[in-house]
Amino acid sequence: MSNRITHFEIPCDDPEKTMTFFSDVFGWSFKRFGNEAYWLVKTGKDGDFGINGAISKKRDPQQPITNSITIIDIDLTLTEIEKSGGVIVLPKTPVPQMGWFAFFKDPDGNIHGLWQDDKNASS
Repeated sequence: MSNRITHFEIPCDDPEKTMTFFSDVFGWSFKRFGNEAYWLVKTGKDGDFGINGAISKKRDPQQPITNSITIIDIDLTLTEIEKSGGVIVLPKTPVPQMGWFAFFKDPDGNIHGLWQDDKNASS
């Protein structure tokens, strides 16, 4: 884990239309994640420069595109974010048997995501 941006999320009103657009224009491929309105995006060949991400149904009309940063210790990172002037938007949340995520605003109000791998994560 290197504190690098490793994932993006594009929220949209019509995920199918958005996926068709990105598939037609850029050749991206999509795979639904469970039963959620959430599709993992593969933007290129494994090993090529760049990152993959996801497309989701908007949960709020103001939901922005976000980039997620993979970190080692989500609890420590959330503490550091608040200590440094950031605001937690969505607290530490489990993705069972995969890891933890959270969202925060930087001091300028931009929203970012955090991800910590943890096969022992549970609700």
